[in-house]
Amino acid sequence: METTSNKKVTIKRKRVKIERDVSRVITRLHIPENIIRIKHIVDRISPLPEEESERLYAEIVHRFSERHRDLENIFLEHYNEILNYTKISKRISDLKKRLIGAYFTMEYSIESAAIFNPSIIKHPNQSNLLDGECRFIMSLRATGEGHISSVVFRSGIIDKSSSVIFDPISEYVSTPHIVHDRFYDSHLFKIKLNEIGAWDNTSKEILKHIPEKFSFQELRNVINSLYSKLSFANKDKTINIMYWIANSNYFKMFNADSNLSERVIFPVSEHEIGGIEDARFVEFCNDSGESTYYATYTAYNGTHILPHLLETTDFLNFNIVTLNGEAAKNKGMALFPRKINGKYAMLSRVDGENNFIMFSDNIHFWNEAIEIQRPKYPWEFIQIGNCGSPIETDEGWLVLTHGVGAVRQYSISAILLDLEDPTKVIKSLKEPLLSPNEAEREGYVPNVVYSCGSMIHGENLFIPYAMSDVTSGIATVNVKDLIDNMEPEPH
Repeated sequence: METTSNKKVTIKRKRVKIERDVSRVITRLHIPENIIRIKHIVDRISPLPEEESERLYAEIVHRFSERHRDLENIFLEHYNEILNYTKISKRISDLKKRLIGAYFTMEYSIESAAIFNPSIIKHPNQSNLLDGECRFIMSLRATGEGHISSVVFRSGIIDKSSSVIFDPISEYVSTPHIVHDRFYDSHLFKIKLNEIGAWDNTSKEILKHIPEKFSFQELRNVINSLYSKLSFANKDKTINIMYWIANSNYFKMFNADSNLSERVIFPVSEHEIGGIEDARFVEFCNDSGESTYYATYTAYNGTHILPHLLETTDFLNFNIVTLNGEAAKNKGMALFPRKINGKYAMLSRVDGENNFIMFSDNIHFWNEAIEIQRPKYPWEFIQIGNCGSPIETDEGWLVLTHGVGAVRQYSISAILLDLEDPTKVIKSLKEPLLSPNEAEREGYVPNVVYSCGSMIHGENLFIPYAMSDVTSGIATVNVKDLIDNMEPEPH
């Protein structure tokens, strides 16, 4: 354990590290850029004698079955996908279908480039623990070939001496079943259409024929039935936008027998094909007193970013929705763990430079942002942002922040917000709490420490943090010492 100090506050770096593992691979559908090649490949496989097909397929299964659960169904799913691109005889055998599917399957190493930007929360299951222990879930951003980012998970226990013990990692990695046929709210759908300039005659006519709660298939059926009757200008553009909105909101279901560490939330929708970035998880206490786990994240399509919200109660089933409104933009949105004065509250950085807070009656819509903090010290002169959701303490809302200084060095610091009026910063650190040391400064993006969320256990704040966008570690600091050494902010 390494102990450092920012003059007054002592921070301890744990020796444990979360390292990338290039052997953690998922399967993906592989479609050649030149679509005509699909037919060429199928035409080469189809005439193979059954005996040769059996031998070839057995070799493929032998080589890859220990790396993936349910490999044969994966091949069959991929075969069904390519039917959207080419015609294949209906008389083809099930063996040939799986063999063809294998040729349109690729492996993708999700952590080959990095595993970083972690957040941590208490595990929903706190049973069978010793006194002073706490079970946790850690989310991390895994990045592979092409710099595509996904969300992965680790779990473990913090014991009464503040040691961190990680659970064994599964040898498998699995992606969930995607459900687009979930139900949409027509009122929210209308608001989103209006917000992006697509509430026109076409969308109005379509929504007239759709119930208050509708499925993706119901939307498709109504559009198909009305299409020839719609004579409005730009109808195709509007319909494409409606499909885009529907496809941006979906449901992910993992197998119940999967280990938490093998679940990966990989990009699915069009505007996250470039990656799911920097998930900030928080346990949110609902009005009923029950917990829902939310994570804000940045969806990247290779050109533009769009904030999303992920919702789960069990880390098996995840609901994915877009965040909407004038203030739902830029990176770094972080939800408060409960409502404040009857409203949802969210930290943000709408201008890319300063810290803001937002309030809303609807967790999916954010229209106004109030500035609460500007860069003030040399180590944050370029920009500031949050490092995860606020943590409630008796003294106020504890918020870890990051600041970018000279040569784009990222440091982590902290502020304290008023419990009843979190638009007020009541205390702050003048210096960074954590800056990259000599070992941490080298990496894919040098001179960076960064976190997406911390948690308190006992007397200590546990801060999982990334080191120069390659690997991750954990640091701890005494909560009382941290707050006591903050300086009051003038008002």
